[in-house]
Amino acid sequence: MRFRSLKIPTATAATLLFILSVTPCDAGWVDPDTPEESLTTESHFPQDNRQYELVFSDEFEQDGRTFEDGADPRWTAIDKNDYTNEALHYYRPENVKTTNGVLNITTILKSNTYKAFDEKKLKFFADAKHIQSGMLQGWNKFCMIGGIIEFSAKLPGDPKTGGLWPALWMLGNLARGTYVGSSNYIWPYSYDKCDEKNRHSQKISACSKVGHYGLDPGVGRGSPEIDILEAMMGSDEKLPSTNITRPYFSTSLQIAPGVEKNRPNLGKLPKKGYWYTGLEYGNNTQLNPFFYGVTLIHEPKQFTYQSDAISANTRVTKDFFEKHHKYRVEWEPPNDDGTDGYLKWYLDGEFLYGIRGENLKISGTIIPREPMYLLMNTAVASSWGFPKPCPEGCDCKCFKCGDPDCTCGLPDGFCENIPASFEIDYVRAYQAVNESKHFLGCSTEQMPTGRFIAGHKNDYMDAVNGQKEPLLPIQNGGSYCDTSADCGLSSKGDCSSSKRCVCHDGYTGPRCLSPSGFDDNPPPESMEHIEVDMIVMSPVFLALAAFAAFAFVLFVSFAALRKRRQVENYDQLPTEKPTHIYRDAAPSAIDGNGSYQQSGGFNLITSNDPKTVTYCMIDGRLLDEH
Repeated sequence: MRFRSLKIPTATAATLLFILSVTPCDAGWVDPDTPEESLTTESHFPQDNRQYELVFSDEFEQDGRTFEDGADPRWTAIDKNDYTNEALHYYRPENVKTTNGVLNITTILKSNTYKAFDEKKLKFFADAKHIQSGMLQGWNKFCMIGGIIEFSAKLPGDPKTGGLWPALWMLGNLARGTYVGSSNYIWPYSYDKCDEKNRHSQKISACSKVGHYGLDPGVGRGSPEIDILEAMMGSDEKLPSTNITRPYFSTSLQIAPGVEKNRPNLGKLPKKGYWYTGLEYGNNTQLNPFFYGVTLIHEPKQFTYQSDAISANTRVTKDFFEKHHKYRVEWEPPNDDGTDGYLKWYLDGEFLYGIRGENLKISGTIIPREPMYLLMNTAVASSWGFPKPCPEGCDCKCFKCGDPDCTCGLPDGFCENIPASFEIDYVRAYQAVNESKHFLGCSTEQMPTGRFIAGHKNDYMDAVNGQKEPLLPIQNGGSYCDTSADCGLSSKGDCSSSKRCVCHDGYTGPRCLSPSGFDDNPPPESMEHIEVDMIVMSPVFLALAAFAAFAFVLFVSFAALRKRRQVENYDQLPTEKPTHIYRDAAPSAIDGNGSYQQSGGFNLITSNDPKTVTYCMIDGRLLDEH
């Protein structure tokens, strides 16, 4: 049982009331460089007459900002391999920085070696990728439930050359992007019904009678995905089942569980009655026939599940690669019973695509109501804009510019198209004033995530490569400096006599270049802990507990001493190692120095067939330790 009552001493309560009375509402995440005219906005949806106020912004005006772990309160530029979607890139923080008043995510040709895992041999090996790029994510920093999100961005590279995959998107906080251990059985669930078919594959199921990690019993949870932009470049020849040609970008809702029977084939339109109906399309937008979702295969079979991508494509021109354009999604969460709610996408103020809660009846899913965070990245993957099928005479087993044996599978002109920069001018998020369905925070009272993440923290970090915590504390100053110009000048920080940056109020980071960020009204800490009634912990009870503990320790010590004396009476065992023959024993499932049980709690069940290894409820952490 979960208890959320909060006991606050009188003095503490008075202090909190004072702080709340002087703190501007919902201003903790607002960048002070945001223009005054952008502090409010109106919905582009004619039927929405609510007033919207800015709750989050990053204008990226300050040049020289970096985003390595611990450097920025809003974002983390990850430093790891990406093994999703047939990725060919390695993410590095140095590929993400602010220059000339914009955020630059730059993709370059550079080799990175990393520890990979052979799923057949069950052992790690050294591998390499030859493309380096960047991903910025706000996981477990800034999250929101409902509202308006707008990016101003310029797409990277040549619009007629395929291979780059720039994206602006949102993900539920229960999963961390590219950390597959955190997303297994979580992504992209948006489902709050109890049924036997899905209870095994949905990690946090509505069938649960008891709430663990602060989660409510009987409430289905997950990590749905909202894609605001995924750009596809390439030649503009006619494509099957659509009038949209490249370059285009996709806007999508990805959810689970998905439609299982009579699924549409890629490149073809769905059969009537077997896909989502009633979807709304703008004048320049059509259904995306090239991505309907994925089947996530696990063993045993009942843990396999289907996800759906409800997606639309919009044609863009060369201008989108030369100038910044505004990409917006308006997100209204569902009612408490899961009904209604909607998503509407816009480009430069023009309607593109809309999904309403009633459109999701075929799968029983709901419009997202999870705390969701923002992501920006440029990926390179053989599954996106690369030649399919593999060109004749090419095995497509390697992809490396400059190596004649590894360039045949690359898109035409790809190597000449790099380096390429994805520019974001600003990110702004708004919520409706006094709207009871809109919330801020990555772990809200209605949708907590904090204790679950803490209880599964290995899933949210790269422990194999030395990461000890999912996120480092934000460094407040301390970077070496020669003058105050190195610390944001006098407005943000100063260079001390010891040649270290000292930040002013409202700014943080090693060089004081980042505006501070925090939730103005965070949920009380007690919601992340089980409250213990102190009346039960009376002095008599504590004395009895202490006596019982002392007696137990005394008993164990006596037993251990007795056992030791018995062992000393035996003759010494022979030192020569005896030989044993095991007729039916399977070969060891683990080669090398480590145990998966030590590194991630991974359990294996071996069979008598040396070629077969059955994974018991795969949690994905094994894959995350590349």
